[in-house]
Amino acid sequence: MNRFQFVQDHKDAYGVKRLCEVVEIARSSFYAWLDAAPRRAAKAADDAALAARIRVLQDPAQGGDRAYGAPRITADLNDGVPAAGRVNHKRVARVMREHELAGIRLRRRVKTTIPDQSGRKFPDLIERDFSIGEPNRRYVGDITYLPIADGSNLYLATCIDLGSRKLAGWQVADHMRTELVEDALRAAARDRGSLAGAVFHSDHGSVYTSKAYATLCEQLKVTQSMGAIGTSADNSLAESVNATLKRELLEGASAFPDQATAYRAVFRWANRYNTRRRHSAIGQITPNNYENAYAATTSATLAEAA
Repeated sequence: MNRFQFVQDHKDAYGVKRLCEVVEIARSSFYAWLDAAPRRAAKAADDAALAARIRVLQDPAQGGDRAYGAPRITADLNDGVPAAGRVNHKRVARVMREHELAGIRLRRRVKTTIPDQSGRKFPDLIERDFSIGEPNRRYVGDITYLPIADGSNLYLATCIDLGSRKLAGWQVADHMRTELVEDALRAAARDRGSLAGAVFHSDHGSVYTSKAYATLCEQLKVTQSMGAIGTSADNSLAESVNATLKRELLEGASAFPDQATAYRAVFRWANRYNTRRRHSAIGQITPNNYENAYAATTSATLAEAA
């Protein structure tokens, strides 16, 4: 217990002077602590109000995200707020810690890469450079599994824009055949209008090294890129996004109740990922907002040059 609070609780029975001597604090310090009580109460009330706002931002029923930690919560709280009214990220972290509002912690994912030593090989054109920049130039992709309560799995393939972190294309299926990753890339092509000139980076899974996938890339004018065999760091961003999706949707559960629920959950998450979920790599804004801002800046620059 706080020594000052101990003196306050027992001063009527034993007296302030004696108690301060016993717990070894100065009486002046005790009275200073006592005078500050209203300020502490006001601070506690303000923290409780902030905690309530944070709970809303983490509540999926109200458009929130349980996975949000202090950085993204701080960005949400300060969105559109004048500088004088913004909340400090250290205070947000403290309040979340004291009120047990930490975001979901993610567990290690299970790998789904099936290497094919006989498949086609492509040079590494990314070289672990996952920096942001111009959209629709560099993509990464991977596959992750979605466990179902009946013991089966669905599989999710992604196509993520490195420039903006947008989930430009994705596909869910009950198999890991080449069609799964082909459909994810086609979805990205539909979203972008064209992928001509873009680079797509993956691991050495058999679906990515297959002749059929290489043919599709050639048709879409996409250049393939691959990291070193057996080195997950070369495609870590794609693996991280897939693992985050699965763990955030499962929230600690071992599986989705059924396939239909999994499909719906992924659809909602993918939409939120692009339109509402903040990303630290792009300044705590959404991929869509980043791309809109990038396009506006580029247009202004071209206009000035003209």
